Amino acid sequence: MNPVTNSLLSIVVPLYNEEDNVTLLTQKIHESLVGYNYQIVYIDDFSTDKTRKVTKALNDDKVHLIELKKNYGQSLALAAGIDYAEGEYIITMDGDLQNDPSDIPEMLSYAVNDDYDVVTGIRQKRKDSLVKKIPSKIANFLVRRVTKLNIKDNGCALKVFTKDIAKELNLYGEMHRFITLLAHLEGAQIKQVSVKHHARHAGVSKYGLERVFKVVADMMLLLFIRKYFQRPIHLFGILGVLLIMLGIGVNIYLLAVKLMGEDIGTRPLLTVGMMFILAGIQLFTIGIVMELLIRTYYESQSKRPYRVKTVSVGGKSS
Repeated sequence: MNPVTNSLLSIVVPLYNEEDNVTLLTQKIHESLVGYNYQIVYIDDFSTDKTRKVTKALNDDKVHLIELKKNYGQSLALAAGIDYAEGEYIITMDGDLQNDPSDIPEMLSYAVNDDYDVVTGIRQKRKDSLVKKIPSKIANFLVRRVTKLNIKDNGCALKVFTKDIAKELNLYGEMHRFITLLAHLEGAQIKQVSVKHHARHAGVSKYGLERVFKVVADMMLLLFIRKYFQRPIHLFGILGVLLIMLGIGVNIYLLAVKLMGEDIGTRPLLTVGMMFILAGIQLFTIGIVMELLIRTYYESQSKRPYRVKTVSVGGKSS
């Protein structure tokens, strides 16, 4: 039997006020995955319309509905679905029918046959307004320039993950925008595939231009995690030492001025020099504390700061 159709698939779809879309989306998933072994995991993020009622009324054994107790946002809704998913391959997509389930089989074939950990979509001929396109283009540009990861469309929700990679993703806040980057940081091999994109079938978009500021904030956090998570002292310690040295330099200069007979007690530069020293000490101390926290994080949970893909013995992988 074809390993693609033999493996259990989990289609994870966060829902928020999608009462007019969920029935048609379910139908399209069924039509696109004929012959596959799959489950559909809907996560209702505390919708205020009839999304839960409509989903339950489907009476479909393949449909699993997770109801969250309050509105947590798309990242945590996605995390809840991934945690629940049982499939060997986990597919994520939006619930607004802009993603096309008919693209899933081709994407799966890359994951199964070519051994990719993540297959992500590139939306062709996007049917979105400028309000959504502009923040998306800015986000994609920032990710490419800052991380050197050449992902053309980070905002495409249609993705295929291997179970191992999906379960390792730490989604919180609004990190779903950078889920491909998070997978890359876990060592995932990534394939980009062109996919179809449709105009929203019903309902209203939940995105606006304020996403640009959220993207910048999340990007700064990811950069810190990528470069300094295991050794925060390299960031805070170096900055602290530089500030301390700068403060000492300023005070040595003022001491020389004082010895030459000038009054330095009222000079703002004295305050600046002392502030540099105090700020440097604080940054260096923060670096030490964070080093201890990271050490505790790994040692208390027996975590290792590396991932092993395969082990070969005598030329054979095990």
